[in-house]
Amino acid sequence: MLTQVGKDSFGNDYVENLKQNDISTEFTYQTKDAATGAASIIVNNEGQNIIVIVAGANLLLNTKDLREAASVISRAKVMICQLEITPATSLEALTMARSSGVKTLFNPAPAIADLDPQFYTVADVFCCNESEAEILTGLTVSSPAEAGKAALVLLTRGCQVVIITLGVEGCLMVSQTEPVPKHIPTEKVKAVDTTGAGDSFVGALAFYLAYYPNLSLEEMLKRSNFIAAVSVQTAGTQSSFPYKKDLPLTLF
Repeated sequence: MLTQVGKDSFGNDYVENLKQNDISTEFTYQTKDAATGAASIIVNNEGQNIIVIVAGANLLLNTKDLREAASVISRAKVMICQLEITPATSLEALTMARSSGVKTLFNPAPAIADLDPQFYTVADVFCCNESEAEILTGLTVSSPAEAGKAALVLLTRGCQVVIITLGVEGCLMVSQTEPVPKHIPTEKVKAVDTTGAGDSFVGALAFYLAYYPNLSLEEMLKRSNFIAAVSVQTAGTQSSFPYKKDLPLTLF
């Protein structure tokens, strides 16, 4: 985990939670110059959420921090980046990873309309949700068919693989080698809290890319859909992510 947090109680709790889950905190830096990034989340009766993000210390992660972690980045199986740190830092991290032969997974969240075009070519897998796809392409994305049109736009910008997550509708995939959009549905569940569903999907996909690289991408996405569906049945964000021991053996 490469990130910046504040030297406050929230930051301390965050670092401790990573340690308790056996996630390396070697490159989790703490600073007095900003508070830990935070998100205010409102969840309605259907489990849907609205999130307001205050980036805080996240925005202080910089080139120097990346260079200190360069040896670890170069040995990684998969590098995930998103946009809760500065876009320039994410782009540099993806570029470093790509130059070392590391598979790169980019989640443009929260999305920005003027995303640097290099992001489309430096990510092996470009994964966004419906609203992010709308911001990036200017197209309405409210169905799998519309998601397919947006995904093709992203593909023309240089992406190798585009995945658009669709909430209860599962996800859609398209790639340079398979340029016909393919909808991958998911099972219907009673959502308690959808906060973090996209994160659980991306995390699961990274896991399969790293440890089950011989699976087809479609199978990886089916399994990632399932794990995201499990996560929305529990309240909270990180607390809703299932452990491997609590998932069906058929996923592994």
